[in-house]
Amino acid sequence: MKPNNIGAELQDSYDDQHKWVLDSSLDSRGHVPLRARTGAWKAALFIIAIEFSERLSYFGLATNLVVYLTTIIHQDLKTAVKNVNYWSGVTTLMPLLGGFVADAYLGRYTTVLVATTIYLMGLVLLTMSWFIPGLKPCHEEVCVEPRKAHELAFFIAIYLISIGTGGHKPCLESFGADQFDDDHVEERKMRMSYFNWWNVCLCAGILTAVTVLVYIEDRVGWGVAGIMLTTIMAISLLIFLIGKPFYRYRMPSRSPLTPMLQVLVAAVAKRNLPYPSDPSLLHEVSKAEYTTGRLLSHTKNLK
Repeated sequence: MKPNNIGAELQDSYDDQHKWVLDSSLDSRGHVPLRARTGAWKAALFIIAIEFSERLSYFGLATNLVVYLTTIIHQDLKTAVKNVNYWSGVTTLMPLLGGFVADAYLGRYTTVLVATTIYLMGLVLLTMSWFIPGLKPCHEEVCVEPRKAHELAFFIAIYLISIGTGGHKPCLESFGADQFDDDHVEERKMRMSYFNWWNVCLCAGILTAVTVLVYIEDRVGWGVAGIMLTTIMAISLLIFLIGKPFYRYRMPSRSPLTPMLQVLVAAVAKRNLPYPSDPSLLHEVSKAEYTTGRLLSHTKNLK
């Protein structure tokens, strides 16, 4: 092959890498993403917005949950703390289910969308329990024992929020990271900045929740706080949907448990094989043949 032909092919490959995103992601139409129109900050900003509202809602509720159970539901302190621990435990475990569903079936975008919808349903129900006459805690101003309808609505609402959190935690941040191509130098630098701003918005949501929102709950009213949280979450969901044409999507492959078990079985079965002199032989295919993703880098640190 002539040198000028080789140079032309290298230039074409370089141009394709800068024009298209070749990391196995797809755009909203199922095609290879165009770098100039998808991903990077133009997509990540929509995702960061929903993280702020999720942290605001979660900590706005969790911080004052014991107070709510003792003053509104009129539970004794021991029972209130026990119920909060149950709810916190379920909320902590739900991301395991959410991550499995995202990787095996729905994908990150769809999982975040479904989780946000469920989250919003919980906030709507929580807010309605303060304004619909049949769901209010009491008919009188002085309440000795709340109505069962309000108690039932409240617990259904907070566990809907728990389910929504299970879809957010394992998917939202990684979906934002998917918007940056690791093989592109500029986007790799942007992704480092993305994680910094992600934590800024996360902390801003928590700080606002434990100061402003808790003050509103204590001094203004739980119903007003519920309206604020529901409105902010609805707006963030709308923002997330507006960003759909700009996202880069990773399709779900299969259950993550299957390759984990395959690696375990293969490691045991091949434990006595000689170590290859060329590390590239550790891969099933060469780097040139593998075009659907990235090969793991070889390391001697785990021998």
